[in-house]
Amino acid sequence: MPKQKRLGVGIVGVEPGRSWAARGHIPALRALSDTFEIVGIANTSKASAEAAAAATGLPRAFAHLAEMLAAPEVDIVTVAVKVPPHLDIVKAAIAAGKHVYCEWPLGKSLGEAEEMAALARAKGVLGVVGTQARFAPEIEYVRQLIADGFVGDVLSTTLIGRGGALQGGGSIPDKKTWGYLLDRANGATLLTIPVGHTLAALTDLFGDITAVSSVLAVRQPTAVVVDTGELLPVTAPDQVLVCGSFASGVPLSIHYRGGAARDGDGLFWEIHGTDGELRLSAPSGQTQMVPLALSGARGAETSFRRLEVPSAYRAGWPEDAEAGNVARVYARVARDLREGTRTAPSFDDAVAVHRVIAAIERAAESGERVRLGAGRSARP
Repeated sequence: MPKQKRLGVGIVGVEPGRSWAARGHIPALRALSDTFEIVGIANTSKASAEAAAAATGLPRAFAHLAEMLAAPEVDIVTVAVKVPPHLDIVKAAIAAGKHVYCEWPLGKSLGEAEEMAALARAKGVLGVVGTQARFAPEIEYVRQLIADGFVGDVLSTTLIGRGGALQGGGSIPDKKTWGYLLDRANGATLLTIPVGHTLAALTDLFGDITAVSSVLAVRQPTAVVVDTGELLPVTAPDQVLVCGSFASGVPLSIHYRGGAARDGDGLFWEIHGTDGELRLSAPSGQTQMVPLALSGARGAETSFRRLEVPSAYRAGWPEDAEAGNVARVYARVARDLREGTRTAPSFDDAVAVHRVIAAIERAAESGERVRLGAGRSARP
């Protein structure tokens, strides 16, 4: 059987050593080099793209996005820039007939996400969103443990998480953030990024969220910007509290706090059932980009024991959590394009998470419980 042609990927937005594309996408694609080929980079200028290509050892720097979109060897456009330009870049890529892998959040708002999903459907291209926490090996193993009856019937799930250093300083001195994250209008907040990624994983595990009550609080109204030293006003919440329920009736409780954990213990996630309990912990609540530790107890056990994820969940993937989880999404992209399946998180799946986030925002503004209609549940 002849070897299949590799899928060509053009990446929009690479800053060597710092950007998510450099840390997550490029190592992930290189780990899947039998399937994917990185064709080149497009940045805000050719000079920037040339510098990034040279620093990362990539073959080509496009002068601008239009040149990338005109290249026939580019099958997939990866959008790894800040959230505000997502809509324009994705629209241009879809119009050019390219498949798109866009980082999460898909858009600044639910309306933007719905527009991109509709365009991808109309053009018949694959639109994939980077909600990769749902494929973390620890979360996939938790899904299997629940299916195998480790906890019995799920009674509730509770999360307390920290957003990480880039989501606000908290009570730790000298913590600074990026100005872009301070303005809620940019669509990149504690709610949309770490909580959004985790919501995608939660709906994979437990199904659709059908009702939410919430509090979104800005408890630290100013912050120091890391690159300029300016003290700027903050409109993005540093406290996110959600009380909700899934269609199954399982209650959900979330409290995410801005800033890094003082002791490196930045996530407590418990799944409580009739026969047992599971706990996930991590350095932060950014479940899409940190290694997770799993423990459990069931039956007559009076203490939690470490549960090792079977090696089969990690074999063949990059060991690094960031690159490994992104690689798992790309592998599903290749499968979907070649076999006609739909296993990668789609733009429609992104819309479903954006709808939950919009409901959380409405609940916080109104002070009332908001109900959601049936959405798109997770795939296997």
